[in-house]
Amino acid sequence: MSPKRFMIAAVAGCLTMQFAQAQDAKAVLDAAQKAMGKLNTVEYSGSGADFTLGQAFNPSSAWPKFNDKSYVRQIDFDKNASHMHRIRTQANDPPRGGGLQPIVGERPEDQVIVVGDKTPWNQAIEVVMTPQGFLNAASKSSATVKKQTVAGKNFQVVSFAAPNKAQVMGYINAQNLVEKIATKIDNPLLGDMPYESEFSDYKSVNGIQFPMHIVQKQGGYPILDLNVSDVKANVPVTIQASNPPAAPAAPTTKKLADGVFLLTGAYQSLAVDFKDYIVVIEGPQTEARGTAVIEMAKAAIPGKPIKYVINTHNHIDHSSGLRPFVAEGAIVVTNAINKPYFERVWKDPHTLNPDKMAMMHAKPRFETMTQTKVMTGGDHTIELHHVDGTMHNEGMMLVWLPKERILVEADEFNVLPQAPTATPNPIHPYHPHFVDTLDKLKIDPQMIIPIHAPGDGRMVTKNELLIMAGRAH
Repeated sequence: MSPKRFMIAAVAGCLTMQFAQAQDAKAVLDAAQKAMGKLNTVEYSGSGADFTLGQAFNPSSAWPKFNDKSYVRQIDFDKNASHMHRIRTQANDPPRGGGLQPIVGERPEDQVIVVGDKTPWNQAIEVVMTPQGFLNAASKSSATVKKQTVAGKNFQVVSFAAPNKAQVMGYINAQNLVEKIATKIDNPLLGDMPYESEFSDYKSVNGIQFPMHIVQKQGGYPILDLNVSDVKANVPVTIQASNPPAAPAAPTTKKLADGVFLLTGAYQSLAVDFKDYIVVIEGPQTEARGTAVIEMAKAAIPGKPIKYVINTHNHIDHSSGLRPFVAEGAIVVTNAINKPYFERVWKDPHTLNPDKMAMMHAKPRFETMTQTKVMTGGDHTIELHHVDGTMHNEGMMLVWLPKERILVEADEFNVLPQAPTATPNPIHPYHPHFVDTLDKLKIDPQMIIPIHAPGDGRMVTKNELLIMAGRAH
């Protein structure tokens, strides 16, 4: 056979195999749909626990746990809409890690997703990661199937390509029930992040098979562990999209002192003019925010490269904007506990949404500290101090500019949207501890810059911290 005919035959064989796999996948999906029953809407409720992604106390810990005293979720599969309502309570005692700990009493939370043309896949996938949602999505896609044995158990694994190009795989057991869904979604820090849903203890409810135990994982750790106690199948549900939040104010640059600039936003950063280079304090949120901070810093201090970016702690919202700094060639200054963590996660694939660091194959460089580090250059000095005894993050550090008496902190002092006029009851346990930390370090700031910006854009003073800590005179 000539090479050309061989290639044509090979392509034809491949297409025939794909067609056969698609036909087999349809049969598997039809059998699963028949076994599980047609579900147009569902409301299920229960209790359990949820876990906040990327907010662990240290880089080797699982995401911090919260009790879900009650959990109710409605899904309209025809409209591709979901409404989750839960009441959370504190789980860890003493509290360790982020996620707005500690919770005093009960905290209600709602999440509404109505999928439209512009809904990001990381939100739209929430419905797909349910058994019926997966079957619906797979049946509308060019799905394929293969047999696979996992831990001695046989599955028909149906898979299809998601809009983000990752494969969504549904593991269907011998009873034709969806036992697991696995895929990957993009995360600005963790890259191609694994996302899994596991379903067990199926129960028949009005002819519908529904799992009474649901476990979801992201980034290798659980984010939900739910015991379902009640299921209402094909009942009327009303899910309306929430009003979109008001557009945030455009980021601005404010001069705080000679050579010191505040780069505003929901998460704030600072740019400090050293003799031959720029030092940026905090690269938060996303690649887009990190890139914007770089541009703002260079505009405020023109003609100099960014040599260092200081990272207060490794929580995902405070480190997801570091990667563009690495691509820029900046050295990451962080607690020594974070260096192995960043080295590991930044080696993970970043193919679903390649950023500049991935495309440039940039290698991170670090300078680390444990208790204290002093950086000097030109007219400026920056002191880094570990926050001993913190409950938020084991590697937490504060940043102190002694000449300007400017303190930069993250999450140790939770500022209110407006300046407080009276000490709250109860007092947040972080605040007295932070006052004691400053006293121990002999730090007396005229100005406090919280990374989480105050809602009214005000300049925060030490007196505000003293009021919140019950130490004002």
